[in-house]
Formats: sequence, C-alpha cells, structure tokens
Amino acid sequence: MQIRFADNRPAGDFALVLPASGQGDDKLETLGSDLDVVKAAMRRQRFEGKKGQVASAWLAADNGRRLLVVGEGKGDGEAAEALGAKISATLLTSGETHGVLDLTGSDFDADEAARIAFGAALRAWRYDRYRTTQKDHQKVTFVTLTIVGAADGAEDAWTGTFEGIAKGVALTKELVTEPANIIYPESFVERVREHAKGTDLVIETLGQEEMEKLGMNALLGVNQGSRREPRLLIMKWKGGDGEKFDTAFVGKGVTFDTGGISIKPAAGMEAMKWDMGGAGAVAGAMVALAARKAKANVIGICGLVENMPDGNAQRPGDVVTSMNGQTIEVINTDAEGRLVLCDALEYVQTEYSPKTVIDLATLTGAMIISLGHEHAGIFSNDDDLVEHLIEAGKDSGDRLWHLPIGPAYDKLIDSPIADMKNVGPRGAGSITAAQFLHRFIHDDVKWAHLDIAGMAWSDKDKTTFGKGATGFGVRVLDRYVADKLEG
Repeated sequence: MQIRFADNRPAGDFALVLPASGQGDDKLETLGSDLDVVKAAMRRQRFEGKKGQVASAWLAADNGRRLLVVGEGKGDGEAAEALGAKISATLLTSGETHGVLDLTGSDFDADEAARIAFGAALRAWRYDRYRTTQKDHQKVTFVTLTIVGAADGAEDAWTGTFEGIAKGVALTKELVTEPANIIYPESFVERVREHAKGTDLVIETLGQEEMEKLGMNALLGVNQGSRREPRLLIMKWKGGDGEKFDTAFVGKGVTFDTGGISIKPAAGMEAMKWDMGGAGAVAGAMVALAARKAKANVIGICGLVENMPDGNAQRPGDVVTSMNGQTIEVINTDAEGRLVLCDALEYVQTEYSPKTVIDLATLTGAMIISLGHEHAGIFSNDDDLVEHLIEAGKDSGDRLWHLPIGPAYDKLIDSPIADMKNVGPRGAGSITAAQFLHRFIHDDVKWAHLDIAGMAWSDKDKTTFGKGATGFGVRVLDRYVADKLEG
C-alpha cells in the first residue's frame, strides 16, 4: 500500500474517511448539506465512535462520493492503529482504489497519525500470488491512502519508523504464508536477501559442511531425513557504536515439520509450513531495524531445517552430541525445534558473546493449551528482561505472558543414558521445552524464550491482520530495541 501525507484533500475520485468520537462529533459539520443524511446513516448503523466501528454513507453533494465514518476509540496509539486498519479492511476489495482520511480538527498527535498509517498498511497486506480464478469483486482494489491534516511530524514518524516496521512484518507474513515447496532453508535465505535490498543489513550463511565442522549435530540431526540442505542464517545490523553485538535474536526455522519418524497426524499437517514462524519473526525484525536505521547493534540467527521421515531420518532413541558437547537422547523426533535452537543458541554465544539473547519459536502445542491465541509465553533467567519484553509487548500489541522455569522442571528432562532427553512427561510441556533451552545458555547471559506457537497464525480476521499469517514477534522485538537499546 502507498501511504501519502498532504495538507489538503486531493482532486479526483476517492473515498472520504472521517474519524469521529460519536454521532455528535463537531468534525462532521464540514459535511454541509449531507450532514443530516450522514447522521441518519450513523444512527441506523448504531455508530458510537468506539474502536473498530465504521458507518458508511454516500455524499449526494459530492457526486456520490463514498464516505466512511470510523470510530476514534480512546484516541490512543492502539485506537489509532485500529482506525487505520478498519479503513483498509473496509475498502480493501470495495472497488475503491484511493482513500483520503481527513484528520483536520482531530486530536491525534504525530505519532498517533503515523500509527493510523501503520495500521492501514498492516491490514492491507494480502498474499494473492497463487490465486488465479478470483472474481473481480474478490480482488484487492484499495492501494493508496492519503492522510490530510495530520499533526506536524506525522510523515517523518511514518517514514522514519513505522514504514520500516511494516516492511519487516510484511516479510514475516510472506515467509509464514508461503508453502514448503517454495520456502525451504535455501529459499528462505534468498527471500530475506530480496527484502533486505536497499538496506545495510549484512547477510551470511553456514551450510551443511560448515555446521558439521562446528559439531552442530542436534540441528543437523533434525534435517538428516530431508533432501533439502540446511542453513544457518546470520543477519547483522550495526547502527550503534562499536563493533560488538550485545543483543542477539535467535529463531527456530523448521520450514516444514512432519514430525519425522514420530510423524504427526495427517489432519492439519499442512499448517506445519509455518513452523518457521520464529525464524520468520527474527528475519522480519532484522529487516525492520535495518529499514528504519535503528541506532543499535543487533545480530539475528535462524536455524533453518526441514523435518522429514525418510530412510536416513533421525530415530527415537538416537543420541546426538550438540555443539557445546552436551548429549541429547531424542525421545520424540517431533520435539525437533529445541534441537535446532540449542545449536543456534550455542553458535551465537560462542561466536559473538552477546549479553542478551532472545529466542522465538513455534515450539510447543502445549503453549496453545495454556494461553490460546491471545498471548505468547515468555520464559527467562532474568526478571528485568521479562519486564522489558512484557512492556514492549503491551506497547506493540505482541502480548506476552510470563511462565516459570526452575530446578524441579529441569529434573524432568534428565536422561538415563545421556545428559538430557528432548522431551519430559506430558505435564508442563512448554516449561520443560524452555528448560531444555536454558541448559544451553552461558553463565552471565540474559536470556528469554518466546514460545509463539499460538500466535504465528490466525484462523480468523483480527484488528491489524486478516486470517492467516500474523507477523507476530517483529513488533515486540523492534519495540524492545527502541526502548532498551536506543532509548
């Protein structure tokens, strides 16, 4: 979507959008002779100015122009995003190509006006690459939003911050949406390279032989049943002082997960194309930081594999040696994400010595049982880091909920023949998965694990995204960087 800012309404054909706090809002007085008709339409549509509400009418005095009156809500940043998103959701396939939002007389500040644009851009995203038989009324028509009368600084806030974040979210959605015959480890890397063009993001990779030399046998074991080559994707953003990366993001990138020999049920297995949602979020966040030129040094690592059940596949009962020398008894080959992450975590700590590591993964179905599709779980060895990330989640809309780890849970993954096993008992499945990862965190490293299993994909439309990929994770990571590293 193209976002424009202007001082006055443009000439030509467009749908007019006005924000309103209710049916008696003074901003509607500019409608002149159409005011009574519009107010009648608002009454019939029970418009009260709440977040997410919209009333529509046609302006007889303006050659039949479409009018949308959209609720201002509480007039905060979240309501601003909801307002923009409602515009896109309403006009997306309406036949209108251009919407003009007139903020003249409104109380939205520059940041909130930019967040209106942000919400509109997020909700306008749709991936129609494989749709070839759409009827005209199903096709996206709405491609341009012009915002008139915004507060001074709104356009700079959009181009300097929110536009870059929107690009990162779009990348994550695209990666998560693409099928596994299109996005696999090698093509995942190339897709990130495409989206990073025009930025100074440095992209490097390790292949099979390089990872073998490093002893990354836990990650490689997951991939050994696949004909696809694994990759370790390394993304470096240097926007701060010095050469050191004090903060690292690590993502689980299982581009398709059959469960391996511990094969999943057939029903719903197609959804496992998005088992790389953690890596997708890390890649999107790194592109966002580069696009908005964040004043921080951050490194992103994605372990990219495919979990398939051929004759060379890893077996239940196999023992593998991870990069840091710890041995793992593989009880269940469908608990593969933690095997990918443990070597990726060891690699970034050994090679770059970050002070803080945050990993993201669609790791456990147990997380969906615990939190549903409203929050991702957060596990950590540092309470201050938890607090910072939870606040970043509240500010960004990527909400997190703190769950425990501890010695009692750690005992549940002890193995009788190896240092650990890759699953514990049925209970506390998300916690024992986090506890497994904790065993690979170096002393004095602050670490947080975000289990986003319930958040990477949505089966229904929500405020800033339609049914499908959500882009979850990009915004909370970006907000964390803005608040903690740049602020």
